[in-house]
Amino acid sequence: MEFPVYLVLGSWRIHPHVLFESLSYFIGFRVYLWTRRPSEMSRLMSLQILAGTILGAALGAKLLFWLEDPAATWEQLRQLHLLWGGKTIVGGLLGGLIGVELTKKWVGWTRSTGDDFVYPLILGLFIGRIGCFLTGLDDDTYGTATSWFTGIDFGDGVRRHPTQLYEMAFLLALALLLIPLYRRSRAPLGRVAGSFYFSGRMFQWFMFGYLAFRFTVDFIKPTPHPYFGLNNIQLACLAGLAYYAWLLWFRGRVRRSSATAEARSYK
Repeated sequence: MEFPVYLVLGSWRIHPHVLFESLSYFIGFRVYLWTRRPSEMSRLMSLQILAGTILGAALGAKLLFWLEDPAATWEQLRQLHLLWGGKTIVGGLLGGLIGVELTKKWVGWTRSTGDDFVYPLILGLFIGRIGCFLTGLDDDTYGTATSWFTGIDFGDGVRRHPTQLYEMAFLLALALLLIPLYRRSRAPLGRVAGSFYFSGRMFQWFMFGYLAFRFTVDFIKPTPHPYFGLNNIQLACLAGLAYYAWLLWFRGRVRRSSATAEARSYK
């Protein structure tokens, strides 16, 4: 197989990264519109939150990319076209999270909106990684050299970890593991067989799982690791993992205690 793997349609040769990244946005958004639950949120408020999410994701993706190699970023400050290229998924996810939370506070919406995004995000990430893999070395998402049976030669004679395929396999596994939470999130009033389900729980587990995977897999990425043996993405993952650990365990325990006390008061 020669990389990049172009899609040929008549006289057109479509670059795989452009094609699959475009498909990931389009299909992921269509799935979100198809599967989202009815909401009392007004159309204007919905558009405001969507705008905040997109802006936060765009800024986060760029800022985290610039931190990959701070020295190189500093040298390229006058060459804006170089700084414009490149982005990170982890930065996009965390930036989007910050953007949506700030916008919700601004418009006065207090309910969680994350659960409806989980499967569209998983699908979008999966489709996007197909394009990353088919692009090969030009995409800079491959892993380090390896003698493992999974190693793939992307065209320069060196067998490398196909970290794009590792991520696709992980996303499939995560999608299956989240099915019980998806069913509970769709139950009336968030209750299933007498147990409580708190809105946003599925999104929290998705983020915790994905950030844990990215923290681990980036040890076999040939990117600079200037932060005490870690790279920029791993630092962001640690921050995100700490936040979601707090949400899932400490805050979750408080909410469960409150729900139990409330249930007992009605007996």
